[in-house]
Parts: sequence; structure tokens; C-alpha cells
Amino acid sequence: MFYTKICELLNIKYPIIQGGMAWVATAELAAAVSNAGGLGIIGAGNAPEDVVRDEIRKAKSLTDKPFGVNIYFMSPYADKIIDVVLEEKVPVVTTGAGNPGKYIPKLKQEGIKVIPVVSSVALAKRLERAGADALIAEGMECGGHIGELTTIALVPQVVDAVKIPVIAAGGIADFRGFVAALALGAKGVQMGTRFVCAKECTAHDKYKEAIIKAKDRSTVVTGKTTGHPVRVLKNKLSVMFEELEQKHASVDELEELGKGRLRLAVVDGDIDNGSLMAGQVSGIVDEVKSAKEIIEDIIINAENLLKNLSKLK
Repeated sequence: MFYTKICELLNIKYPIIQGGMAWVATAELAAAVSNAGGLGIIGAGNAPEDVVRDEIRKAKSLTDKPFGVNIYFMSPYADKIIDVVLEEKVPVVTTGAGNPGKYIPKLKQEGIKVIPVVSSVALAKRLERAGADALIAEGMECGGHIGELTTIALVPQVVDAVKIPVIAAGGIADFRGFVAALALGAKGVQMGTRFVCAKECTAHDKYKEAIIKAKDRSTVVTGKTTGHPVRVLKNKLSVMFEELEQKHASVDELEELGKGRLRLAVVDGDIDNGSLMAGQVSGIVDEVKSAKEIIEDIIINAENLLKNLSKLK
């Protein structure tokens, strides 16, 4: 029922993609999502090329299904990660925090599908012209770096503006969000926060527990004055950011405060002083499940929902 153009494009069973979250999206999680019929993504983040190459090779040892790498263009290693992806023949690349336009021809020449994250119609049109195979339209409900538009406003406008398939992201964690995204015209969804709470995710248990305990208003947006706002769960660190911004601290001061904070949360489990990147949808994530269970729950319940709707008079 849910075999869409994204499934055909990426050679996957279900149109569900796992977000490429730095420190979270490791080979273990990516392989588990791919084995479950979705598309797993390794998050390169700010990692050097050797680390990313090791993750790619580990994923290859854990799955024979397609998977991808997310390239973060604010990373000083972005160019070298592109080379690694080409050398390792990774089938899919998603991109964020920058324009991948200049890399697209080289990637496509090697048969790699390129799917940038966009937060505006203008960028979507530009990247379609540059040769992107599909687009991830990500609303501000997501965790981590955010744009200005909500998912429900952004997705249909991007769908109407381009001819390539669009994947909806931001605020999606269950079958209801999945069906809603398809109704908006998307051909698939990307989920980040929900997959943090997958059994195969190597993130610290305290990080997962913080998401599970979260409520509807547990997230805040930090770093607005830097031009790169980030959505996180409220904690001591987010309060420190808020206080500094109220004092009109410089961008350098704010960036210094944020250095190493994501690793502190994800790897070390410091949920007070670490950056707990998570989306607004945290409030409906209430348990840790395997990637297979997460995906199958979405597909089965989405099918049942549509069957029930068809019976309504």
C-alpha cells in the first residue's frame, strides 16, 4: 500500500528514512533501519573522514540493504567526506547545513542518489535545478538545527514547487504523522527523534530517558541570535544559552558554550549540561523499541487507519 516513488528511487521496502543525527546515527542504527525495510543513515556530523569510513564499512558488515550518509556542510571535513562516500560507493547521500549544488554532478556520476534537506521553497527549486534526486522538506518542529516554517506549511508548498519526490520531516514519530505527510503530498517521511529511542541506537540511556519523559512543551530553541537556531530539550545548558542571549552575548561566546555539548549528552549521558537535541514530537515517544518494531507499527497502523477511514460514510 505504501510503495512510493521514494521506495523505487532508493530500492527500499517502506518510505521511511532515519535522520542523519550526529553522534546518534551510527552504523548500528543505520543498519537496523535498513534491515527493517527503511533507509538507515549514518550521520557524519563533524567527524573526520577516517571515522566516517569506519562507520560505512561497519554498516556494510551489518546489512546488505541500501543505506546512506548525511553530510553536514558546516563540518571542516565535508569535502573529505564527499571523497569517502565516492570511494566507498555509498548509494545515498543526504545533506544539511549548506548547499550541496557543486557536489551533485560528481555524486550522480557515480550513481549516488542525492537528497538535500530544505527549509524553504526557494532552496528546493534551486536544488532541483542542480540535479537533486529528491528533497527532504524539514519543518521547525524537528530537533537540532531548524528553519522557520512548520512541516504542515512547508511540505505542500515544496511539493507544489518541484517535480522530484519530497520527503516530509519534522514532528513525525508514528503512523498518524506518516499518513498526514502522505496527505500533504510527500512520498515518504524522515524521522530522527523517534529513532533515538530505538534499541539499536547507541545513544546513552539517559538521553533516551529524557526524550521518553518529555512533554508537549519540553523543547526550546537556542542560539537564535547566531543565525543557526537549534531545538533541544530544556535543561541547565538551554537556560545558560537563554541567559547569554538575553545579555546580547556575541556569536563567538555562544558557539564556545555549545562546543562538545552534543557528544556530552549522547555519549556521556550528561542530560544537564549536554545538548539534548530532540523534536517537539518527543512528547509522544513513550518507549524504546527496535527499529523493526518502530517501522512495522507505523505501517500496520497506517494501513488500518486508511481502511477504517474508507468505511466512514
